[in-house]
Amino acid sequence: MKLKQRVVVLVAVVLLLGLAKLFLLDGGEGSAASRRDLRAFRKMEAGLSLSRGARLTHTLQSPWEVASQWVGPREVYPEETPELAAVLTALGTARVERADVGYKGTQLKALLVLDGGQKVVFKPKRILGFRRAPLVVGRFINLRTEFKPVATDQLLSTFLMQGNNSCFYGKCYYCRESEPACAEGDMMEGSITLWLPDVWPLQKHRHPWGRTYREGKLARWEYDESYCEAVKKMPPYDAGPRLLDVIDTAIFDYLIGNADRHHYESFQDDGGASMLILLDNAKSFGNPALDERSILAPLYQCCMVRVSTWNRLNLLRAGALSSAMRQALTFDPINPVLAEPHLAALDRRLSGVIETIRQCVESQGPDNTLIEDRINLPHP
Repeated sequence: MKLKQRVVVLVAVVLLLGLAKLFLLDGGEGSAASRRDLRAFRKMEAGLSLSRGARLTHTLQSPWEVASQWVGPREVYPEETPELAAVLTALGTARVERADVGYKGTQLKALLVLDGGQKVVFKPKRILGFRRAPLVVGRFINLRTEFKPVATDQLLSTFLMQGNNSCFYGKCYYCRESEPACAEGDMMEGSITLWLPDVWPLQKHRHPWGRTYREGKLARWEYDESYCEAVKKMPPYDAGPRLLDVIDTAIFDYLIGNADRHHYESFQDDGGASMLILLDNAKSFGNPALDERSILAPLYQCCMVRVSTWNRLNLLRAGALSSAMRQALTFDPINPVLAEPHLAALDRRLSGVIETIRQCVESQGPDNTLIEDRINLPHP
């Protein structure tokens, strides 16, 4: 899969999974709760077709003010967001007022300020999106007319030409003048990620199921099948929603083929109660033929999952996930985004997740496997 095809796929996957604000079911398929969940799911499906060029018409607030008010302890934007199309349109079209080198990290990025003072991150041909992560939209940027006139000296110093193509290499751990990101001519394809409001500072955590990245050295979870019992005794996984968030995230990562979840973020000083925020999914949608089952270790070692996650996964069976993905991705300015082999991989991997949960239900019982999780936290 080409790098550009990772761009807004992650946003759509998360919209479909609904992992940030999940529908809770209290009964079987014929129960009133189940029927409510199905209706809500169909409503979500209908909302996947966003209008291009949408604008805010019912408020004097800017798109940035609207989006900043969405953020809460358990979501970056709410389940029902009629203004979503307008905010994404603004991300994809607003004038760039300032361009600078990006914040520290391993991947090339630029920090932009859009019209109205909104900070965003521009990543050449790669991004992520999640209701537990900032909103993202694909965008074409003209490096000559949109970037260079408003770029800082620090960013300008990394610009160069390769033939007729404008390039820059920025500042990051792996950024090298010998390996710049280059436009086709002056037009560069990438993504715009909305910056979270400053009132929600982030805290970084090491993922309990992270890999060692050392040849010949395994992490404990890779050889100790009882590892989850040890995790359950460690804060913040010994209470609150964090362990279930980790398991939700494992399902998400398995679907997108991301085996590189070594850290994650949460809101600062949250005591383990806020959501797990995903800010780095660069190594996803690689080989569509490879299903890396070890990504699901939090699920099959803990053998527990939210009831709501289980119900949402079942609603996406039988090709519903890939079908809805096609619909969701048609909005993006850089569409087509996802190739057919990756759509097929999503459906295949979803079947694997469902089968893993069924095996847990058979071995541990439904009461120990399917966990209710209701959390209502106040805004700061």
